[in-house]
Amino acid sequence: MRRGNQSCLTEIVFLGFSDFQSMQALLFLLVLIFYLVALIGNSLILIITVAEPTLHTPMYFFLRNLSFLEIGYTTTIIPKTLEHLLSENQTISFVGCGIQMYFFILFGITECCLLSVMAFDRYVAICKPLQYSCIMSPKECALLAAISWAIGSLVALGQSISIFTLPYCGPNRISHFFCDILPVLRLATTDTFKNEVAVATVTVFFILVPFLLILLSYMLIIATILRMPSAKNRHKAFSTCSSHLIVVSLFYGTVTFTYIRPKSVYSLDSDRILSLLYTVVTPSFNPIIYSLRNKEIKAAFKKSIARKEGLP
Repeated sequence: MRRGNQSCLTEIVFLGFSDFQSMQALLFLLVLIFYLVALIGNSLILIITVAEPTLHTPMYFFLRNLSFLEIGYTTTIIPKTLEHLLSENQTISFVGCGIQMYFFILFGITECCLLSVMAFDRYVAICKPLQYSCIMSPKECALLAAISWAIGSLVALGQSISIFTLPYCGPNRISHFFCDILPVLRLATTDTFKNEVAVATVTVFFILVPFLLILLSYMLIIATILRMPSAKNRHKAFSTCSSHLIVVSLFYGTVTFTYIRPKSVYSLDSDRILSLLYTVVTPSFNPIIYSLRNKEIKAAFKKSIARKEGLP
């Protein structure tokens, strides 16, 4: 199929980090290490929180969802990136690009929703402790998780269909290492204003709104904690929220600067570095943050090791 002198696309070429040829081996090693840490760390959290009955609580139910999500998020992008860092053929099929973008949006939007649900869980635990078991029942937790995944799925499906039904009959190179929304949209050989408005709308409703809900939850949590008479209780309440707060800060810090920053400060180099942070680095830090700052997970891990070694 042809339009003028341009052939319609069957594949997309990633320029990725081709301008850092001398650093390809180092980049490969660093990305591989972070990917393995993310994969092993999140898998361990999944296994431990499923195997240990004392961790069958709402907080760890949502943490299991987050760990599964992080495994999917990194696996959608990183294996292909590692392949491209070792190969001169840095291409992906047009259909493969659509599939990658679908799962990237699915996991990204679901994580935004899930982090806000986790903040709500902490709000109920600290501000309404007597009603916690009723509000955060297993049925309600499953419903909140299902809604998060459903929102992610629907947004991903809608965005992927609207983007990949546009005509692409021009250049096929993008200065990125995966099929992110805006770099792919720039390849379309038609007006993409409506699509850009749709992307902006999704950003506001499914990235900013969950973030504002998280902020509201923590404002109410902090207000409640400061009214506690016991310093021990205040410290305990803060410690149950600290891991989640760090994860939220890491995730939203990079995502917000990537997708909501003004065009005047946009650059391809900073975009690729930020994308590396939220697709590789942040998912590898999350299991470390939750395991190092959580006595229950550390105790469950030690118990599972002792059980395997046959110790009492």
